[in-house]
Amino acid sequence: MERISLGNTEFEGRNNAYLFTGDRTALVDTGLSTPAVREDLEAELASRGVDVTDLDLILLTHWHHDHAGLAAAFQRESDATVRVHADDAGLVSGDEGEVARLEDARDRLLEAWGTPKDQRDALVAFLDASEDKAGAPATVDSLSDGETVQVGDDTLRAVHAPGHTEGMTCYVREDGTILTGDALLPSYTPNVGGSDPRVEDPLGTYLGVLVDLVEAGYDRAYPGHRDPIDDPAARAREILDHHRDRARRVIEILGERGTTDAWTVSSALFGDLEGVHIIHGPGESYAHLEHLRREGLVEQTDEGYAATVGAPAAADDVVPTL
Repeated sequence: MERISLGNTEFEGRNNAYLFTGDRTALVDTGLSTPAVREDLEAELASRGVDVTDLDLILLTHWHHDHAGLAAAFQRESDATVRVHADDAGLVSGDEGEVARLEDARDRLLEAWGTPKDQRDALVAFLDASEDKAGAPATVDSLSDGETVQVGDDTLRAVHAPGHTEGMTCYVREDGTILTGDALLPSYTPNVGGSDPRVEDPLGTYLGVLVDLVEAGYDRAYPGHRDPIDDPAARAREILDHHRDRARRVIEILGERGTTDAWTVSSALFGDLEGVHIIHGPGESYAHLEHLRREGLVEQTDEGYAATVGAPAAADDVVPTL
């Protein structure tokens, strides 16, 4: 396996693609559908003696444009099979019903979060302007949790890791290392709540993924952005600690502001937002508020969210300690 670090700076930036050669030439993730990223990726493949037409398989960690954008274009040139978890397959293939489900969930939640109309309009304008980076729809063969896939001379086992997206999937190699996509990143925490508004209980779902990553004890992680992670369990614990601190801060904000909405909590946490962060900020706040509500530390009324009696003292307990 060879890691290809792409030079893009859009969205989270510095995407990784992973090349497997041998009996079955495979690429895990493709980067954005932009001329610069395509030129960069094709040059990196060529430096390793691989042409796009050589690809037999394109395996995706999730549907986001910066991971799946070039899949359809490369599929057209190579006739490669494109595979992604069933929960994200409809968005990669351009299924109208699944796209509508995503957009409906986004619009409904943005309004419910109290997002000002001018900010909602700015977000839609940003997303519309970014649509060309998504690339064309691909023909997709879906895969499921636990399924094994032959790549190069290696075999990968799919591990469903939802939270960042519904179908987010990691791939475990035979040597005990893991490709984590955006489920585990080295220098910042993956967004939950805004990155895929289809996900139910996004924070609670993602916390379960982090617990699984700790308990599995993988030897090394190869993430979707930036550098490899030498101790995946330690990094997963760091992210658990981060969410424990954030849960405590959300409770503090509710104590300071009284009953309020996710947008107001987001403003207190992150300040002014622009671009994709217009949905990521309140989405993250919503993910915490909903998790705290499910744990009984927050109640929701028509006016918004409010902390329950005793919530500050119990805030640390809503995130697992490992």
